[in-house]
Amino acid sequence: MLEFARMRRVYLLFVKRFLDWFAAILITILLLPILAVVALWIRLDSPGPVLFIQKRLGWKGKVFDLYKFRTMTDCPRIPNREIIDHNPDLTRLGFWLRRFKVDEIPQLLNIIKGDMSFIGPRPALTEQLAEYDEISRKRLDVRPGLSGLAQVHGNIHLTWPERWRYDVQYVEKASFLMDVSIFFRTLAVVIMGEHRFLNKPPEESNG
Repeated sequence: MLEFARMRRVYLLFVKRFLDWFAAILITILLLPILAVVALWIRLDSPGPVLFIQKRLGWKGKVFDLYKFRTMTDCPRIPNREIIDHNPDLTRLGFWLRRFKVDEIPQLLNIIKGDMSFIGPRPALTEQLAEYDEISRKRLDVRPGLSGLAQVHGNIHLTWPERWRYDVQYVEKASFLMDVSIFFRTLAVVIMGEHRFLNKPPEESNG
């Protein structure tokens, strides 16, 4: 048991970081032409910057700048409200960027910098830290990810506490095989839509 725990720690701290870094650089290079086209399309579609930058909570509570392709208009909106389906706050292109998760691709830079991982709890808004209890704070024990256990179980169709329960479950059981499983399940979610994979966590997992 101690040997397994040691191997798991080595994977999370070193092996996973190297795999993230290497894969993020390779994918970024391969996607550069597509990223350039998307950036140009965003500028032509609506006024505003190409990137949306927001402060998020990272590993051990460190705050970092998260990068996304801009999908919203510059109209005033209710802070922290979930954006679902054809929300009027979205640009014409923004809906499709969100639907197929293209807006998240700039976070490859966050992965290269070490702010994020491919797989892990989604990075929370800084103000959400005040809502965490002792259990929820465990989601800060690993680097946040592009996708995670909550994202392959419904994501925005789950409440925040439900997502956090999945995140804590990931922190407690994270492994290479779990990361591979979440990666391929994420591909299915992108193709078929999050609502098709809605599965609420059992209440007892809240601890």
